[in-house]
Amino acid sequence: MEKHIVSTSKAPAALGPYSQAVKVGNLLFTSGSLAINSVTGEFINDDIKKATAQSLENLKAILEEAGTTLDKVVKTVVFLKDMDDFAEMNEVYSKYFTINPPARSCVQVAKLPKDALVEIEVIAIAE
Repeated sequence: MEKHIVSTSKAPAALGPYSQAVKVGNLLFTSGSLAINSVTGEFINDDIKKATAQSLENLKAILEEAGTTLDKVVKTVVFLKDMDDFAEMNEVYSKYFTINPPARSCVQVAKLPKDALVEIEVIAIAE
């Protein structure tokens, strides 16, 4: 199987030596997405709800570039700066995955890039 790099200007560029996403066979693996608006460059780091929504919008754009959608996501990993933000993150997250939500892990981490509040990555079916 070959790997294919997926990249879109509708999501923030990688902050280092990695790809926004990689497609292998019919699976798409995204890198973690921070709450950076690719149009304005604004980094949301003061509101967990807005940060979660921006991170998911970035992932949505990457999925669309790969020819798939949030409905095809099979696994997510959510990294939180503070587990006390879980309920508010989950409130926003649940609006993006309304029917047959994917499997998910959610962990609190010591520190995220740019001291972010949240980072989310996904694995999706991309045929």
